[in-house]
Amino acid sequence: MSRAIVLNAADNVATLIDSGRAAEPCKLQGEASLTLTISSDIPFGHKVCVRDLAAGAEVLKYGQVIGRASQAIRAGDHVHTHNVEAARGRGDQTGGAK
Repeated sequence: MSRAIVLNAADNVATLIDSGRAAEPCKLQGEASLTLTISSDIPFGHKVCVRDLAAGAEVLKYGQVIGRASQAIRAGDHVHTHNVEAARGRGDQTGGAK
């Protein structure tokens, strides 16, 4: 069983502290304690979705918005650049230099 840590009660993603394997359970620790099923292999240190997110929903880690879902993401899915548009460090969204 893999493990992931939820850093803030508001977070909808958790960070894997073990590699996750498809179809295996993952125990959430920290601010949330439940078990979910990983939908695909996820490397150590990457994020897993804790609850279903609609396309366009804010992705929360540390209780802060780190991006927006570029497509629907289901609980247990890998959360990474393939399904999240980053919200931090984007000069095009703040009017800053590109």
